[in-house]
Amino acid sequence: MTGRCIAYIASVVVGMFLLNDSAFAVAWNDLSDAQRQLLSRYQSQWSGLSSDQQQRLASGAERWSTMDPQERATVQKRFSRWQSLPPDRRAELTKRFEQFKSLSPEQQQKLRTRMQNFRQLPPEQQRHLRERFRALSPQQREQALERMRNRNAAPFQDRHPDP
Repeated sequence: MTGRCIAYIASVVVGMFLLNDSAFAVAWNDLSDAQRQLLSRYQSQWSGLSSDQQQRLASGAERWSTMDPQERATVQKRFSRWQSLPPDRRAELTKRFEQFKSLSPEQQQKLRTRMQNFRQLPPEQQRHLRERFRALSPQQREQALERMRNRNAAPFQDRHPDP
């Protein structure tokens, strides 16, 4: 009796995962003409993509189709720069982005404000601050970051910004 019960529960759980994934899938024919045109290289493999991948691609194509030419040029330039980075640097930046996305909205805003303030500094002062930070040992960096966290009373987990 217990074996049957466990098998039933297992099949329900598996069914929930299968239904959950397909319930959020995006059918190719449900995409707008503009989305299908932008995503045409994915058409043959569309049904094999996860629903999460389908949703991300569909929303990205939607965003792209609403951008003006200047915004598109900026995105293309950034993407080209991204592709030219070594794989280990891309992995590091992806990790940092995930860490940023895990912060609360308030923490994200504080970090954005800090970065905006940093970018408003003269280039020579930015360079000097970067050099000072990079010259620190890993322990000194962590101590400096900890002081910053404590000063602002909003911990940024184990985020290691590169000013």
